[in-house]
Amino acid sequence: MLVVKTLHIWMVISWFAGLFYLPRIFVNLAMVPADSIAERDRLLLMAGKLYKFMTPLGVLAVLTGLWLWFGYGFTGGWLHAKTTLVAVLALYHWHCGRVLKQFQGGGNKKTHIWYRFYNELPVIVLLIVLFLVVLKPF
Repeated sequence: MLVVKTLHIWMVISWFAGLFYLPRIFVNLAMVPADSIAERDRLLLMAGKLYKFMTPLGVLAVLTGLWLWFGYGFTGGWLHAKTTLVAVLALYHWHCGRVLKQFQGGGNKKTHIWYRFYNELPVIVLLIVLFLVVLKPF
C-alpha cells in the first residue's frame, strides 16, 4: 500500500501543477491584444497540451485515492469533507476545459482580473485538504 500511497501523492502533485498553471495561461490569454495572433495561438497550444497532460493525472490521482480509501478502510467526517473537495476540484478541472474551448472559439468574455481570482480556487482547496488529511479534525 505504500507504493500506492507514493503514486497517489505523486499524481496529486502533478495534477495540481496543471490546476495551478492552466488558469495562469488563461490570465495571459485574456490579456493578449486582439492583433497578436501568434501570441494567442502559442498560448492556446500550451493550454491545450497542458489540459491533455493533466487530465489523465487527475483521473489516476482520484483512482489511487479511492484505492487507498478502500484498501485502508479510512472512516470519519474528514474523509467525506476531503472527498467533497476532490469532487469540487474535478468540477474545476472540467470547467477549465470549458474555458479553454471558449478561448479556442474566441468567445471569452471575462477579464484577466477575473481569471486571477479563478486561479486561486485550487490553492485554497489544497490547503484545506492538507489540513483535513494531516489533522483529521473530525
